[in-house]
Amino acid sequence: MDRIFGLDIQLGFDVILQAIAIFIMFMALSYILFEPVRKVLEDRKNRIAKEVDDAASDKEEAAKLKAEYEARIKNIEKEADEILAQARKKALQREQTIVADAQEEAARMIARANNEIELEKSKVKDQVKQEMIQVAVAMAGKIITDQIDLSKQDALVDETLKEMGDKTWQS
Repeated sequence: MDRIFGLDIQLGFDVILQAIAIFIMFMALSYILFEPVRKVLEDRKNRIAKEVDDAASDKEEAAKLKAEYEARIKNIEKEADEILAQARKKALQREQTIVADAQEEAARMIARANNEIELEKSKVKDQVKQEMIQVAVAMAGKIITDQIDLSKQDALVDETLKEMGDKTWQS
């Protein structure tokens, strides 16, 4: 009985040897070929997991931003009202400043006009005095010429000059 099923021992030994060689070759090729593929698949799996985590965190951040913007939108009317109130307040202050400046200018103009009126009054008074003096001198001249002769007139002039003194003529 050298043969099993018509197979000889050499064939059985060759089959077993080939099976072992195939197994060793499968292990070597598995390490050489399948290990890089497994590494690529693992890297891809990790990258996809990272992208899913990033997408989840981005989604959470987007939800926060959306909530923040919705809150801002709700407060926009309040902010607009505040801005308008501030603008009205500034306009009112500006109006008051303009009115105060106008009143000050009007007061200065009135004071200037009053000063000019006073100056004109004093000029008119001076002119009236000068005219009154001229009229009085003319009247006195007529009266004196009728009543005083030349000797009396010279005496009056000398007396007046003595009363006025030298200081009046020097100043």
